[in-house]
Amino acid sequence: MFSRPRHVLAAIPAAITAFVSASSFCCLPLAAALGVGLAPRLAWACACGCDVFEVGTASLLPRDTGGTMYFRYDFMDQTTNWHGDTQAPKANNDDKVIRSNFFSVGMQYMFNRSWGVMGELPYTERFFKTTDDETGRIQGFSHAAIGDVRVEVMYTGFSEDMSTGIHGGLKFASGDFTYPHFDRDTSIGSGSTDFLFGVYHLGNLPFSAADRPFQWFVLANTQIPIWTQDHYRPGDAFNGSLGALYDFGKIGIFDAVAPMLNFIGSVRSSDQGANANPPNSGYDRLLIAPGVELRIGGVRLYTDVELPIYQHVRGDQLVAPALVKMIMSYDF
Repeated sequence: MFSRPRHVLAAIPAAITAFVSASSFCCLPLAAALGVGLAPRLAWACACGCDVFEVGTASLLPRDTGGTMYFRYDFMDQTTNWHGDTQAPKANNDDKVIRSNFFSVGMQYMFNRSWGVMGELPYTERFFKTTDDETGRIQGFSHAAIGDVRVEVMYTGFSEDMSTGIHGGLKFASGDFTYPHFDRDTSIGSGSTDFLFGVYHLGNLPFSAADRPFQWFVLANTQIPIWTQDHYRPGDAFNGSLGALYDFGKIGIFDAVAPMLNFIGSVRSSDQGANANPPNSGYDRLLIAPGVELRIGGVRLYTDVELPIYQHVRGDQLVAPALVKMIMSYDF
């Protein structure tokens, strides 16, 4: 992992925004993206799977005391109808497109080499195209709003090098879940207060050099709703990540270049409640995420593309062919 001198710009915690992000152990979970027509109905669920963005990478795990401010952007364009393990005819799903842009700002602060805190404020723009039950016409709806705020505490004092850590906290029901053209499983906010918990470990591979580390990492986090509203309970979610990274050091204009490869697994149970659609919600999936972190002076940029290897959804749901993540950070 990139060495992180104490008061230099560090890589933004992609892991931070993830439940299991050791750097900030924050999650950027957003409610599943699904829109509804004008007529009251239970729309097909959409396998939003936004929580996959919450799984971080080893380059962002905390390595020293101090703070980090960051900005994060994620993009997901759900255009393919999926049933079980395979693609299904579009005619089987009234929903046609769910396009989401996720923005978040956050800060983490390590008071010492054992304890730290992190908070994150997300903002989402979403476009949804669906078939109206009464008219049979395809209609589009756009909505943008603040999402669900996350606050977590982390403990990294198991070893002097902070290579192992745990985190825990809450996701608050601050996001909008009342937009008239969105279902509860479509809304930008889930309307629930959730318990968050995660763990991580970072290790060196045998052929690592002191100045050019070759490292492996494992991250895992879970999210469980503990208080819900309006007869809707989001499914429990579990996300895990296993990967490796290599720091090539200075290349051209970059002071550090670290490519990485990450495998991300996600499991979410079906939603429950009178305003939920259990037969068409919940999923299991595995993605591969090649990415890279770059540093120029005190600025770091991380980006990756997350591609499905396997996905199984319950019922008919819209899925995305790829997901994109970009993060910038500043240490202080």
